[in-house]
Amino acid sequence: MRKGLSAAMTGCGLGALVGVAAPVTYVMLPPRDVPVAGRIEPAWAEIKWPFPIDQWGTGTAFRCRARDCGTEVDVYLRAKIGFCNCTTGISDDEELERVADLDLFGEQRHALAPGRAIGVRWMKGRSRAHSFSSAPSEGRSTLTIAFNDRCDVVVATVVAGHNRPADIESTALAFLNGETARHWAEAALGL
Repeated sequence: MRKGLSAAMTGCGLGALVGVAAPVTYVMLPPRDVPVAGRIEPAWAEIKWPFPIDQWGTGTAFRCRARDCGTEVDVYLRAKIGFCNCTTGISDDEELERVADLDLFGEQRHALAPGRAIGVRWMKGRSRAHSFSSAPSEGRSTLTIAFNDRCDVVVATVVAGHNRPADIESTALAFLNGETARHWAEAALGL
């Protein structure tokens, strides 16, 4: 009986392969470089450094408009040569606060949570969310990100719309790990 059942099943399987074809549905996917409707594709444009010159000079700034990032996001970058702890890098919140450009964004500030370790290309550092109660970032999400190459540090301050800082961190880190920021960092650090 088992032998007969097995032969019948094999016959049905062969019959399906030989004589009965199931309908096939094709799905057209967009090419990888064409944005899918509703999906946000960040597009960054360099903007003028809006702050006065101080002991670190000017930096560079980039903006992603709301239509491209879901909310307007500004990234302000500066290299601080020889200003990082050469032994430990940006390994704790105290070092992050020391090297950050927080004074450019107002005196009335407080950290929203402890910082966390991040990586940007070959460099390691930290990211921490802050809130400010004075212009230019009052009521906006602010992230301080710093990462180092030996004794040199790159400081990024990210200011965005009313999103939570954690919501913009992945967008900011993707930008910092991209080619535009890499070229800038290599030139600024003299690599």
